[in-house]
Amino acid sequence: MLRSSFWLASLVAGLSSCSGFAADAPSQPATIVLVGDSTVTDTAGWGGAFAELLRPTAVCKNHAKGGASTKSFYTGNYWKNALAEKPDFVLIQFGHNDMPGKGPHRETDAATTYRDNLKQMIREARKIGARPIIVTSLVRRIYLADGSLQKELAPYAKAARAVAKEEQVPVVDLFARSIELHERMGREATEKFGPPHKKFKGKFDGTHVAGDGAKQIAQLVADELRRVAPDLAKNLKSADAAPVGAK
Repeated sequence: MLRSSFWLASLVAGLSSCSGFAADAPSQPATIVLVGDSTVTDTAGWGGAFAELLRPTAVCKNHAKGGASTKSFYTGNYWKNALAEKPDFVLIQFGHNDMPGKGPHRETDAATTYRDNLKQMIREARKIGARPIIVTSLVRRIYLADGSLQKELAPYAKAARAVAKEEQVPVVDLFARSIELHERMGREATEKFGPPHKKFKGKFDGTHVAGDGAKQIAQLVADELRRVAPDLAKNLKSADAAPVGAK
């Protein structure tokens, strides 16, 4: 009797090791890599707040670099290091330091070299099996007399959207969504999105985000991902009931 029981237990154990009987092995978390300038970093951008919106099914590796443009991020080997993470998804946001006046080692032309650099990143990400997602530039909170925003990054946002369409990759239009958010909330509220800027004697920084501002921008990114990248969005926590930017 004991011998029969032992034989039966061995048979069950052997069958359980087959794919039809074994419990599914836990899958590795998806790796999401962020690349961009300071507005994507954990300390001066939306990157850290975005990581907090992820389920345990994904991990976020933030390779954004303060002061970086598409040109300097690539030539400085930061892009190479980002791809070394073997990501499943790469979110790519540049523009602020690609603008004229940032110096020859950083600046690019929105209609030509900026587009070329984004295309190169997309193609190299795809080559290693990663899924690239373009994120348009976060708008600067520089308000005009009528309460609207200056929108000097519009040519770079337009170029990024065009590249995403040509290369058939998802695009998170953070430029458009952040304009809508800021103009709806108004100057007084959104000036507090960023940390006080030492250079301006306590006045708030109009480029970077921190605290609640970072959380609001990260939520915009997440909301757009739910719309354009469902394969990534399944790794996001449920959307908050309250609308982003509600007063």
